[in-house]
Amino acid sequence: MPVMDITVIPAGHPSPSVSKVVREVLKILDEMKVKYQLTPMSTAVEGDLNTLLEVIKRVHNLPFEMGYPRVVTIVKIDERKDKELTLDGKIKSVKEGRS
Repeated sequence: MPVMDITVIPAGHPSPSVSKVVREVLKILDEMKVKYQLTPMSTAVEGDLNTLLEVIKRVHNLPFEMGYPRVVTIVKIDERKDKELTLDGKIKSVKEGRS
């Protein structure tokens, strides 16, 4: 299962805060019933590739729907075919010193 890191940067709004957008992103992820972990700079998501691509599309379009005139979305997808990836497994692997 692939894991993804997504950062959405809305631009062109009078307020520099994006917490309102992040809250709405999390609502989308809850609605889509995907596992995620919020981090201070991005959101990590796990799921099958088709679901992750749908997440990208919905999350990227969200700020436009909220009235922002410009959106930059940064996406990283990590997928392995030799073993299953999960968000928890990646963290555990680092803590335990495995690859």
